[in-house]
Amino acid sequence: MKKIALVSAVFVCVLMNLPAQDSRAAFALNHYAARNFIAGALSTAELDTVIQAGIRAPSARNGQPWHFTVVRNQALAKRIVPDIADGNALIIVSASGDGKTNGAEILDCGLAAESIYLAAQAIGLGSRIYTGPIDAVNRSLKSDLGLPAGYSAVVLVRVGKVQQVDAASAASSRKAASALVTYK
Repeated sequence: MKKIALVSAVFVCVLMNLPAQDSRAAFALNHYAARNFIAGALSTAELDTVIQAGIRAPSARNGQPWHFTVVRNQALAKRIVPDIADGNALIIVSASGDGKTNGAEILDCGLAAESIYLAAQAIGLGSRIYTGPIDAVNRSLKSDLGLPAGYSAVVLVRVGKVQQVDAASAASSRKAASALVTYK
């Protein structure tokens, strides 16, 4: 119960400090995949907050098929993301099976990763979702990472300290809504 209260309080504090425009919309539109990570240790409380957000992610039929592996060991993390800054953590979201066959479980793990990604930014950290290293993780690092037997990595989220920047200018360009959305 204390963790739920802490997560709620953090989100409220972050939202209260957003610009005067509708703070919910501001947060929803001002996140970005960080590239400007800097060295700095993450606290256990920060990691617990983002993990709790992943645990609370929606899933098909409430199956919650995921397992989270938090990699704080920098030597191991550098084997996965070579340019990782000291103190950053990798959160690997895995599911049972080979990580490719069950579409619902893959989507569920993606939703958990998105929840972690957004929660990290809500508490002032940087976050970035990676899928590129997944094949290498599954091929040669499962035992080093301690993934549960029968599980495979699906996606990972890098979480760490960042240089504070304007999210609008730091984000990559986006296609126009008119090219992506159809209203009927």
